[in-house]
Amino acid sequence: MTELGSLTAVQLVAAYGKGELSPVDATRAALDRIERTEPAVNAFVRVDAEDALRRAGESAARWRRGEPQGLLDGVPVSVKDILLQRGGPTLRGSKLSRTDGSWDEDAPSVARLREHGAVFLGKTTTPEYGWKGVTDSPLSGITRNPYDPSRTAGGSSGGAAAAVALGAGPVALGTDGGGSVRIPGAFCGIFALKPTYGRVPLYPASAFGTLAHVGPMTRDAADAALVMDVISGPDHRDWSGLGPAEGSFRDGLDDGVQGLRVAYSPSFGGQVAVGPQVAAAVRRAVERLAQLGAYVEEADPDFSDPVEAFHTLWFAGAARVTQPYGKDQRALLDPGLREISGRGARYSALDYLAAADVRMDLGRRMGRFHATYDLLVTPTLPLTAFEAGRETPTGRGRWTSWTPFTYPFNLTQQPAATVPCGLDSQGLPIGVQIVAARHRDALVLRASHALYEAGAADLPAPSLP
Repeated sequence: MTELGSLTAVQLVAAYGKGELSPVDATRAALDRIERTEPAVNAFVRVDAEDALRRAGESAARWRRGEPQGLLDGVPVSVKDILLQRGGPTLRGSKLSRTDGSWDEDAPSVARLREHGAVFLGKTTTPEYGWKGVTDSPLSGITRNPYDPSRTAGGSSGGAAAAVALGAGPVALGTDGGGSVRIPGAFCGIFALKPTYGRVPLYPASAFGTLAHVGPMTRDAADAALVMDVISGPDHRDWSGLGPAEGSFRDGLDDGVQGLRVAYSPSFGGQVAVGPQVAAAVRRAVERLAQLGAYVEEADPDFSDPVEAFHTLWFAGAARVTQPYGKDQRALLDPGLREISGRGARYSALDYLAAADVRMDLGRRMGRFHATYDLLVTPTLPLTAFEAGRETPTGRGRWTSWTPFTYPFNLTQQPAATVPCGLDSQGLPIGVQIVAARHRDALVLRASHALYEAGAADLPAPSLP
């Protein structure tokens, strides 16, 4: 039963079509993984086994008739508890979230999964309102790393990443406002894609504005391409969403990297101190791209650290999301969220617009950069997973102090993915980040898939806690 937990969504769908496997078996295997690992890892805030098995049974009947409902019919999936899912409350990691109400609406990406027959396992953990790069909250406690439960899973989509790494469904939906699918993807050894902003519609709109993306977290890039074909359609509820994608994200996935122009930036021009084991693993991944036919050149994008502009936009968003709460309610917030909300409330409109100016200039610079290079490759993070329950490895500063490779590309709205590329000496995963120009999501998927096909992204599965 637990061996089914290692199969990808693509493999599951193929097995269903051949009658070799039932969605009920796959769902039971995922639920078994959750039951075994949840006490140690804490990836889920809610699991509905009865509903999942009912949906799996309905899917099995459709496959027996040769009438699958969609591209993901019968595939077990999980949803980050930031996104609305019909049938239960969305708590967003906060004790202040209301649990009453009808809860009769899906977020656009969740609705698309439902339309394609996916089997919902449950909602995964998040820090309060997804505000930081690790996953712990006053509501649900600490989410831990599948490779070492004493370490963090990262965040803010930490529960989603841990679920996929542990075999609790091959697909999870996450959100990314500053690295929130890529950070835990790298720490937990899975694939995660932050698409071009607007490619996956979002509703309700995030308080963090157009920094916030929705993306797939999967076993590999092929699964992510399949999921993108499902969730990337437009939705009238998202005023900033893009029109339909041109073709399938699976088209050209196997075309490889021959002839692509790749810029390798190991440290953003010396701006980032990268751990030696991380640097070595990322360099090996870049060398593999070169061996596969890419033209690789060490080159740095033309910008200095935009962290202050990001903080202005991010902290202002935190102030907005917590604005309705009075003094007694605010005492229940995560202390770090309470602190940045106070800072955000003190910014002026001119401060916000100045940060937007930095953002626009950064986007212009990256547009010019990608006129020369098809792809930018960096470490996803300069370090591997640190102690669980801390915002930073040093205990000082904010989470942006150790995520300098991720948040710039939320400012620019570019597609960016993390691909596992090795383990450090303590057995903790390392990720390499692949970035392309806006709207070139398929190119990011193609290059990532090439690394998987070449075996450069293979990691041993974590030992089940």
